[in-house]
Amino acid sequence: MGEAMLWDLARTKGPEAAARAALNRIEAWADPALFIHRVPVEAVMAEARRLALEGPMGRPLWGVPYVVKDNIDVAGMPTTAACPGYAYTPKEDAPCLARLRAAGAMLLGKVNLDQFATGLVGVRSPYGTPRNALAPDCVPGGSSSGSASAVAAGIAGFSLGTDTAGSGRVPAGFQNIVGLKPSLGLVPTRGVVPACRSIDTVSVFAMTAAQAGEVLAVMAGPDAADPYSRAAPASWRATGGAVPPVLRVAVPEEAELVLDTPDDAALFRAALARLESLGAVLERVSIAPFLALARRLYDGAWVAERTAALREVVEHRADALHPVTRTILEGGLSRRTVDAFDDFHAQAGARLLARAIFARFDLLAVPTAPGLPTLEAVAAEPIAVNSRNGTYTNFVNLLDLSAVAVPAGFRGDGRPAGITLIAPAFAEALLCAVGGAVHHAAGLRLGASDEATPAPPPGAALAPDESALFCIGAHMSGLPLNGQVTSLGGRFLRRDRTRPEYRLHALGNRPGMVRAVGGAAIEGEVWALPTAAIGPLLAGVPAPLGFGTVALEAGPCLGFLAEASGVEGAPDITAHGGWRAWLAAQS
Repeated sequence: MGEAMLWDLARTKGPEAAARAALNRIEAWADPALFIHRVPVEAVMAEARRLALEGPMGRPLWGVPYVVKDNIDVAGMPTTAACPGYAYTPKEDAPCLARLRAAGAMLLGKVNLDQFATGLVGVRSPYGTPRNALAPDCVPGGSSSGSASAVAAGIAGFSLGTDTAGSGRVPAGFQNIVGLKPSLGLVPTRGVVPACRSIDTVSVFAMTAAQAGEVLAVMAGPDAADPYSRAAPASWRATGGAVPPVLRVAVPEEAELVLDTPDDAALFRAALARLESLGAVLERVSIAPFLALARRLYDGAWVAERTAALREVVEHRADALHPVTRTILEGGLSRRTVDAFDDFHAQAGARLLARAIFARFDLLAVPTAPGLPTLEAVAAEPIAVNSRNGTYTNFVNLLDLSAVAVPAGFRGDGRPAGITLIAPAFAEALLCAVGGAVHHAAGLRLGASDEATPAPPPGAALAPDESALFCIGAHMSGLPLNGQVTSLGGRFLRRDRTRPEYRLHALGNRPGMVRAVGGAAIEGEVWALPTAAIGPLLAGVPAPLGFGTVALEAGPCLGFLAEASGVEGAPDITAHGGWRAWLAAQS
């Protein structure tokens, strides 16, 4: 039935068929450590019948079965955070979950996790360890262990996790699925048991980046009752982006890539090669301050923040805690305030580097984890192995960045590996577009199924509040002024070229295009911008350049033009066919 594609089943045969398939898969999978609480079968089917009767109108997730991590509130269902002695029963859904219900998604239940979302292994739970769907002798990844296993096993069309240190990315890398970690505050965390409340996020697991983006689009939005919630820019979108023809990607220095096996290293190199095949230009950079900051997450002020969230449990009910979790949380009681400022200053210094990197690059590509550890290895060294898992994830929320983890392939021993793409806050559309393309190019199966990874959907058309702008010079992707377009909410739509009616001139460091008899076709890029941003962008364009209607092969479009008098005496570079080709000829 295509268990890995419950989305397709819901959309082609309806919610009842999708619900039956998910419930059958739960029974066939037979993992007693997966669910902590299940929605009763009869209740799931009743919800499916209700959705089928009401229809999909206005419900983008109509009939898609999903699960949530058991540190997220579901009205009337206990929240345990994998600590039975902590359990409480909320009266209302967390806002993120309420938005999913309104969008027509069907909840199957609440799944297992590392206790209090403290860990990246998935074994720190009194409810047992969910089975890794791809490598049963290995950890499932944590802390969102059950969330990843349910998607990889084809039980859920998507799932919710949380991600503070990598809990929404590491399990994805360990189980051949996608993990989307949104920007801080984009999805409300009210109704979520805090880990480090100031840097907690609600994350999404799915088979594809496009699916994860669709879920995020439903959940995103501010919550007036959540002090850490924040509104995205007006131009923000979770999906609909396209891979720019020139993509600038930073990659850590070779010495900073410490991977477990030669196979892990080879898979990362292969993923980078796929990025290059998509047009990416890679450049090595040092991320040493990021890696140093990552180590502070479990050895500094943020441990104390974890302890503060659970102080009553730590001080008065510590026997209820998992032994490893107890060791970590009790360590927060001895942290000194004076030392916290060392952490905050290191964080500020790393953020300065992040700003510098993302001023030059669109993305930073890193391994999702150094490698996939076995259950035996974690049992022998529970803290050391866990810490290693967070090498390339711990720093991301501390730097206010967004990220997506996608599959990178399988080692010779059959264990999966992943690559993570990191971007500034609110760059989820770009992450989903590039992540989806890299995932598809790998030619892998989806999760633990036999289904091939589908091609990502094409970039979305213009939204009602957007206008198309044809760029021919330094505002194109990868060129010096492209940041002016992206900072205003611009997103790449497509390459295009004019009808053969224009001539191109070199005006110093930028081109000037004029309509002329005996002209030629000029290549450029079409970008979507919020209509309200067209004016501010034009205000920064110096004479003799401006905007006007350009005749493209695809039809008329607003674009960059020059006054005819402004190009008199300037070199005619029409024969090159475009500014990018002319630049290449000069170099």
